[in-house]
Amino acid sequence: MEPEEEPSVAAVREVCEEAGVKGTLGRLVGIFENQERKHRTYVYVLIVTEVLEDWEDSVNIGRKREWFKIEDAIKVLQCHKPVQASYFETLRQGYPANNGTPVVPTTYSSSVSGIR
Repeated sequence: MEPEEEPSVAAVREVCEEAGVKGTLGRLVGIFENQERKHRTYVYVLIVTEVLEDWEDSVNIGRKREWFKIEDAIKVLQCHKPVQASYFETLRQGYPANNGTPVVPTTYSSSVSGIR
């Protein structure tokens, strides 16, 4: 987040920069707090309305975008980020996509990264 930037505004900007998607911000799913690093991450639902072919991180660092069903995202996160996986458990229980198949976007570069 930039200084003085609201978490919801930062979320919309960051998802465009890092994942190359634009959309309408939905409800706040949860907040991750890391006391050790003095870091807080806000997680929102985003209704995707536009998927960019090229975006800032794809051009600058070769980041790729991959889409997961919520079930698959939970499995990936269980090993590396179990706290984040718990937020998607909550999402799975109450926020299906329009076609009935919930999906969660994530991004990765040369190594496995988590869902933000």
